[in-house]
Amino acid sequence: MRLILAEPFKTLWAGRDAFAEVEALQGQVYRELEARRTLRTEVDGRGYFVKIHRGIGWAEIAKNLLTAKAPVLGAGQEWRALERLHQAGVPTMTAVAYGERGANPATQHSFIITEELAPTISLEDLTASWPTEPPAPGLKRALIAEVAGMTGTMHRAGVNHRDCYICHFLLHTDRPLAAGSLKLSLIDLHRAQTRSSVPTRWRDKDLAGLHYSSLDIGLTRRDRLRFLKTYFQRPLRDILRDEAPLLRRLERKAGALQQRKQRHGDAL
Repeated sequence: MRLILAEPFKTLWAGRDAFAEVEALQGQVYRELEARRTLRTEVDGRGYFVKIHRGIGWAEIAKNLLTAKAPVLGAGQEWRALERLHQAGVPTMTAVAYGERGANPATQHSFIITEELAPTISLEDLTASWPTEPPAPGLKRALIAEVAGMTGTMHRAGVNHRDCYICHFLLHTDRPLAAGSLKLSLIDLHRAQTRSSVPTRWRDKDLAGLHYSSLDIGLTRRDRLRFLKTYFQRPLRDILRDEAPLLRRLERKAGALQQRKQRHGDAL
């Protein structure tokens, strides 16, 4: 068993079974599955997000492996990813409680509690109006640089997200919305993988997620080139030469997605 508690849960659960206590927490439930529960709760007026994993069973593990998917076995993946990101200086959530018990990966009981990041808005919500109400050029360039820098640092630290979409980048709204004052935080790392280095396959999947999730917000080719230059930290000429297979794949899939959306729109 592994149990790490910081305040307020260190005091709140002193002398108690933390695994029973976390199951008893009440609040707004965001996801309720047989093997996983996610909710927001409050303690002493402060918000926390709670993720509880109850083991996915051998059948689900086998199904994931047979389809070449890496199964999420518990809260440990997110805990390790958060530790690595904090060490690398990537702004993200702060965990205040983590527990894991049971050696059997199919039935392991685990949880992680993180401090709520507020007030914030996701980049998906922030950019929803950009196609009709373009942002100031300086703000757009600053946000692109922040996302590219955070993603590049994350990958160089050996972490790949697996759900790397703009909705998982939160902009802190208690700061001026201007270049030089922005702060983003990366969230939802329960599927993240942590290694000594990120394989190209998983790096590219994260980059594809960012590319696809930003297709409809009015970014130009120049905007995307700015992202690449900041992400790779190399001259653009070298990136266009060395990463040509990745860039062709992104463009092909982006074109296919746009055609599919157009067909569905025409059918309505």
